[in-house]
Amino acid sequence: MQVSYDEIRRIYRAEKNNSRLAEADEDFFDSLAEFVKQQKEQYLKSLKTLSTAKARDFTNLKKMIEEIFSLREKKLLNLALVSSRTGDPVEGKMATQEKRTFKELLQVLNRHKTFLEEIFSIEQETTEKTADLNKISMLDDVPSFVGADMKEYGPFEKGSAVEVPEKIALLLLARKLAQKAE
Repeated sequence: MQVSYDEIRRIYRAEKNNSRLAEADEDFFDSLAEFVKQQKEQYLKSLKTLSTAKARDFTNLKKMIEEIFSLREKKLLNLALVSSRTGDPVEGKMATQEKRTFKELLQVLNRHKTFLEEIFSIEQETTEKTADLNKISMLDDVPSFVGADMKEYGPFEKGSAVEVPEKIALLLLARKLAQKAE
């Protein structure tokens, strides 16, 4: 692909006026780099001749390319975010560098999403553990003690209703220190 001022202006307008990523050839940034290199050489020559027109053109070119890059960057971030959340593949033509960036962004976002899923899986395990608790009513005062799971239980007062893991409940029931709560 051959890049020119007209092509850069076209892409700039397309990026500015559309929320979607404008289609770009895979070699877009390589061609753009070559074009900028040529323009930079002309700019440096114009500095020797004190030509302000070429200096102004190069400054405008630089601003336009930076804006294109910024807009495309934001759109890549949004595409990666949507793709990460939905699992849908992304459509559209991207430059080679953008494809690599998109892939890396997607990996980071997916790792981050996994972190969130892990938080909720821990919460789910806690909910499952609380489901294993048995409600018992104390028939006598019981001082605090350490169960087989190395956790401290009690002290429990006579007449109080408590929730304890099944093994602890069975132990207290077997010793006639508690009865099943209603």
